[in-house]
Amino acid sequence: QYPDPVLRMRAREVEEFDGDLEKLAERLTHLLREANGLGLAATQIGVLRRVFAFLPDPEEEPVVLVNPTFAVTSDERESDTEGCLSLQGVVIPVERHVSLTVEGKDLQGNDLRLELEALPARIVQHELDHLDGVLILDRTTAEARREALATLRPQPVLLR
Repeated sequence: QYPDPVLRMRAREVEEFDGDLEKLAERLTHLLREANGLGLAATQIGVLRRVFAFLPDPEEEPVVLVNPTFAVTSDERESDTEGCLSLQGVVIPVERHVSLTVEGKDLQGNDLRLELEALPARIVQHELDHLDGVLILDRTTAEARREALATLRPQPVLLR
């Protein structure tokens, strides 16, 4: 949860496609479902590896992407509200590419290439930001950032 410093760290490339990676993917997909989220990056659970799970379609199983990169992003961008499992209670406007092509690996190390638009494209951009230590707070307006930080600030406990 914010302000944990791990959320600001850049994750390392995955080099070993092994049982540890599979366990990490299982943990990510399990926590994603439990939280009713749309995406979850390894950095959000304190693991600095370039892996995230996301739901391109709520009716299907989550997709796990390893070492993701953007191959193509649209010129067209759109602003919409986003929340984040690591920023409880915060929903702020963020501008993102409308469509993109993301490349990476699956859990066995095979090449994966996904062409996404609308919400799935937004989710992938959000999760890839997490792997780079970037939060929605960094991608919103100054006013929305101030309001979000006020929401995230610990509230004083008054004792009598």
